[in-house]
Amino acid sequence: MAIAHKFIVADDHPLFRAALTQALRQLAPQADIVEADTMEATKDVVNRHPDADLVLLDLHMPGANGFSGLIQLRGQMPDIPVAVISGSDEPYVVRRALDYGASGFIPKSSSLTLIAEAVGEILDGEVWLPEALSGVLDDTNEEEARFAEAIASLTPQQFRVLNMLNEGLLNKQIAYELSVSEATIKAHVTAILRKLGVHSRTQAVIAAKKLEVDPPKVES
Repeated sequence: MAIAHKFIVADDHPLFRAALTQALRQLAPQADIVEADTMEATKDVVNRHPDADLVLLDLHMPGANGFSGLIQLRGQMPDIPVAVISGSDEPYVVRRALDYGASGFIPKSSSLTLIAEAVGEILDGEVWLPEALSGVLDDTNEEEARFAEAIASLTPQQFRVLNMLNEGLLNKQIAYELSVSEATIKAHVTAILRKLGVHSRTQAVIAAKKLEVDPPKVES
């Protein structure tokens, strides 16, 4: 009897979600496939389907700051593997996705057949990468892994506060946006600094820059 798989497809583009669904049907025709189009919807779907076999996650989801969506999902449901699907397939992006807990990295340019093959290998417990990028597995980064663990330890509210710090908002502005007291925000900031192992808001913002997928632009 065939195993009934359950997949979560998280991407904000309907056409690409349809393509991913088609690829998954090649692998598992009877699979239960649940879709999400924002990071908040993805986290909600994962909570409602803790028995999912795999999440296929676009890095550029609305509501996610770079790798933050991947890190939050790994912290939320560590038993559900996450495969990153992205158009950003530079080696450093792939390496960081693996450091942050991805079970595979599938470029959006992949054929449906290759996507199905990749998912099959991930379900078998393998870490899947395109052949041209397999060399990144040799470059481990313990610092990135520790940072991912620290980010995953933030509560959802603390993560929102960190994002707002990253946007340059003051405590009273964050308090207004989140409808809480300024004292509550100060407590959140203190907890964020402790968890990230930094001593100032500026250091926390610098640390948060590690979540970005695109490298900083060099001005000419």
